[in-house]
Amino acid sequence: MVKIPENYTPSLGLYETQKAIGLIKNVFLVKICAALHLKRVTAPLFVDPSTGLNDDLNGVERPVEFDIPAVGGNAQVVHSLAKWKRLALHDYGFYVGNGLVADMNAIRRDEELDNLHSIYVDQWDWEKVIDRDTRNMAYLEDTVRRIVSAICGTLDELKWQFSGLSTELCRDVYFITAQELEDRYPDLTPKQRENVIVREHRTVFIEQIGGVLKSGKPHDGRAPDYDDWSMNGDLLFWHEPLGMALEISSMGIRVDENSLAVQLKIAGCEARAELPFHKMLLNGELPLTIGGGIGQSRLCMLLLGKVHIGEVQASLWDEETRRVCAEKGVILL
Repeated sequence: MVKIPENYTPSLGLYETQKAIGLIKNVFLVKICAALHLKRVTAPLFVDPSTGLNDDLNGVERPVEFDIPAVGGNAQVVHSLAKWKRLALHDYGFYVGNGLVADMNAIRRDEELDNLHSIYVDQWDWEKVIDRDTRNMAYLEDTVRRIVSAICGTLDELKWQFSGLSTELCRDVYFITAQELEDRYPDLTPKQRENVIVREHRTVFIEQIGGVLKSGKPHDGRAPDYDDWSMNGDLLFWHEPLGMALEISSMGIRVDENSLAVQLKIAGCEARAELPFHKMLLNGELPLTIGGGIGQSRLCMLLLGKVHIGEVQASLWDEETRRVCAEKGVILL
């Protein structure tokens, strides 16, 4: 359900917003490539479902699928590039310490629409080759700090050109595991816990998401075949206009052959082990990697102080969303 804060007035008009979005996407791409040693590559909009390359998200979302008579088969629009990126690093010959980044455009038709969620998803999807010595939490946390620095640096350049913006971000990242967060606030839901901890610390990375907590439930769902649930997390910033935590990135060190086998069993997805991608991984044929997605529209919302994702991307909305936004003077692209 969409909620527009009372007395909300955008800092930038429609024309300036478009200029600012272009600046954010250009500047941030340069900064993230420099921070993580990434090269931009071209990525697919759809993949062959028989390869197992599509991201299964929480395992219940339906991919958009269509037939291609010319190739005699079907294709699925990607949910993300989580698995494709790792295979690409192998095929393209990337070496340790370097990685790739791609513009990922997806359709998630089962998404529940609200201020932050759209059926259209746009991300910078990135992946980087690591070795066994850097497959640890210290390397993950250092990577998180580099991403936060790139985001804050982008904000600095944005505010230099658009002096009317009042967005403030905290560069210091507070790290906490999902279990520590549940122990601290056992009576709150996961989203309520996120809001409380991010309101206090402003920039937070919640670690180890996907596995079952002491309560018997995970903090959030994670597919079993890309992130290692013991070395992953979500990066959240406090979004003042909405008065809530805003997730900008989900990322992590990826599964190796051992953690993949364990997580497939926990998730009841052992059959995936027979898919081409999973066979390569279980046979140790794919590089060890770290990677994630950084929401392009989410980042624009955060830096520009927007209260609805439709202010920074063009999508389709239900009648109630259009009505509420029109009444509040919020222009949906």
